[in-house]
Amino acid sequence: MASVPSLASTVQQRLADALSAALPEAGSADPLLRRSDRADFQANGILALAKKLKGNPRELAAKVVESLPADDVLREIEVSGPGFLNITISDKAITGTLAARAADDRLGVPFADGTGTTVIDYAQPNVAKEMHVGHLRSAVIGDAMVRILEFTGEKVVRRHHIGDWGTQFGMLIQFLIEHPHELDHKDEAVVSGEEAMSNLNRLYKASRALFDSDEEFKERARRRVVDLQSGDEETLALWQRFVDESKIYFYSVFNKLDMEIRDPDVVGESGYNHMLDETCRILEESGVAVRSEGALCVFFDDVKGPDGNPVPLIVRKSNGGYGYAATDLSAIRDRVQNLGADSLIYVVDARQSLHFKMVFETARRAGWLNDKVKAVQLAFGTVLGKDGKPFKTREGETVRLVDLLDEAIERASAVVREKAQDLSEEEIAERGAQVGIGAVKYADLSTSAARDYKFDLDQMVSLNGDTSVYLQYAYARIQSILRKAGDAKPQAHAEIGLAPSERALGLHIDRFGETVEEAASSYEPHKLAAYLYQLASLYTTFYSECPVLKADTPAQVENRLFLCDLTARTLHEGMALLGIGTPARL
Repeated sequence: MASVPSLASTVQQRLADALSAALPEAGSADPLLRRSDRADFQANGILALAKKLKGNPRELAAKVVESLPADDVLREIEVSGPGFLNITISDKAITGTLAARAADDRLGVPFADGTGTTVIDYAQPNVAKEMHVGHLRSAVIGDAMVRILEFTGEKVVRRHHIGDWGTQFGMLIQFLIEHPHELDHKDEAVVSGEEAMSNLNRLYKASRALFDSDEEFKERARRRVVDLQSGDEETLALWQRFVDESKIYFYSVFNKLDMEIRDPDVVGESGYNHMLDETCRILEESGVAVRSEGALCVFFDDVKGPDGNPVPLIVRKSNGGYGYAATDLSAIRDRVQNLGADSLIYVVDARQSLHFKMVFETARRAGWLNDKVKAVQLAFGTVLGKDGKPFKTREGETVRLVDLLDEAIERASAVVREKAQDLSEEEIAERGAQVGIGAVKYADLSTSAARDYKFDLDQMVSLNGDTSVYLQYAYARIQSILRKAGDAKPQAHAEIGLAPSERALGLHIDRFGETVEEAASSYEPHKLAAYLYQLASLYTTFYSECPVLKADTPAQVENRLFLCDLTARTLHEGMALLGIGTPARL
């Protein structure tokens, strides 16, 4: 693999060298380079420097320009305004850099410096409960971050912290003991996610009704919780049946979302039970946690309730039971000490921000987190309906995730069918799934995670605007051109001049690596989505202004095919990092 420096970094380096040569007294100064609509780039750093050196900025700028060596990268540099530099790059440099990118499997994107191990906690459904629209964001954002970080060379450990423990299992297990066939399958060889979930749903509702109406059953269910917590074998075996049945359902949903969830990565709340006692002991002995009214608590100066009294993080309740905090702190210990994590990312609803702030601060006081090991909550906002209120069905129920995905696939299939000229029914179904699931993921990932977003399927599967369908069609259109090219092959010709829309497209393709690095380091996949949308838009402009197969000369045809091909590869790679497919025909 060959890492290719971006044009921006090359120009940045040339300017920094020229600044040092022209103004040795300035030391190493930053030219403050940015993209510009007047030229390819603008450098504004000389203004601040002139102020510091008490000189005339325009004169300093002229000095810097004189110190720049004549070469084949910079075509034109002009001093404008009070001392800005407007910089235009040569066409040859653009095509040459893109050719170097095209020659590399990774499009010339380097691995990041100083990579380590990140544990990312995402997609956390609850056992014996239906996944709803709220589970969608954690899964989609988490999966994209895993892919982006792995692409930069980070070692990523996935963790699905499923809700598989708690008092409700007493009720479920007791009911199953008294009605042993409730989780049986029609055909043990083929069990669909739908069948598994309807079994669990039916059992949950029936056991809940009995629990609420029958005092004796309620008492038996409570005793069963004690059996579960003390590790009784028969009770644990039945508990495991609920976990296994739920996994059949979870995996069917993740499969529909085109996401790989692997068994060893599913470590639920129960996975940390053996550590809870010791976690509490360490916190108490080190003085991080103190006893208050019988409970083991951690207090914070800046967390107070409406009455002005401190609100603690309760690690162990006064009745000896453990809350989420004990599990979350044990998970941090495990991830840092056993998995060797340098970074912990939690893709969790923003409404849990206070809980995680307190958990992270507690872990810092205990020394599990420090300057070398950090924890971050990648908090996400709420999914809203078209009306701007939290997304519910007409009956006011939470929306089942499966229904939502099925509807997205159905809408997308209709869009594909309308446009498809030569696709079989089977191909339409396959593309419909790719477009529908892609639409749902992209709508989520193109919004900054912290913001709420409106779930509007009509908008999501629209061919116009900032949607994944628009990007997928741009990709398919390029593939169609490449198929029609006959003998002409995509090939870079650095001596050919570029039209304005070719230059704009080429400069944007060159920024792919920088964008991935930014999305990875700030945990913001929406930056990559925005880049890809702009890439497709710039390609659309290029396509409408520059004939590809009917260009003036054979060399120009090849050069434009080369631009098409590299755009498609960049779209394909970028979309894959978001977990979205790019069908070659649509």
